[in-house]
Amino acid sequence: MSSGSDAAKFFDNFAEAFDTIYDGKRNFFMRWVDRQFRSDMFIRFTLSFATLGDLSGKTVLDVGCGSGPYVVEALKRGAQSVTAVDPAPTMLALVRERLKAAGFTGQCTLVEGAFPGIQVQPHDYAIVMGVMDYIQDAPAFLSALRPLVKEAAVVSFPSKHWFRTPIRKFRYRLRRCPVYFYDEPGIRQLGLAAGFRTVKIQKIPGAGMDYHVCLRPSGP
Repeated sequence: MSSGSDAAKFFDNFAEAFDTIYDGKRNFFMRWVDRQFRSDMFIRFTLSFATLGDLSGKTVLDVGCGSGPYVVEALKRGAQSVTAVDPAPTMLALVRERLKAAGFTGQCTLVEGAFPGIQVQPHDYAIVMGVMDYIQDAPAFLSALRPLVKEAAVVSFPSKHWFRTPIRKFRYRLRRCPVYFYDEPGIRQLGLAAGFRTVKIQKIPGAGMDYHVCLRPSGP
């Protein structure tokens, strides 16, 4: 089984629990744990929409959309349409529920499959959050993403850390879900080699210390 299908299987099983993280459905203690040890998830959400700016009339591609928090937020911010891609069918079922509750059912196309093994049209913006952790061939992934992005892509990359990285690798190995880590020079090289002209990297402070990266096909 490939690393991509291992990750898809893991998140398909984890979908319901994962969905509660964004919506504050967990008990007080678990919300405290999330804020302390998963703070990157909330910070990169804020950074992504601050980076993308006004989405009025724009099209958005969300690769690895999970349960759909970015999908609905993009539509709330005026996006004309969103294409949501995820290999986990249970995640896409949660996206449907989220869209229905928010009244955006007709503005989103759901695509089940692992990127880049699916066909989608170019979009103004792309969102790729919490995905690169599980991508074995990052150069091929970003090279496939580049022609689909007209204006900008926001992408998160997990950082390398002497203490946290080995622990996370061990935890996910037990779940048969390989994870991959990056440093700033490597991210910049990946972005430029994929054909993006500008690579803006921001290190997120806190528990996970992810990188939040904006990739643009044209210069500043």
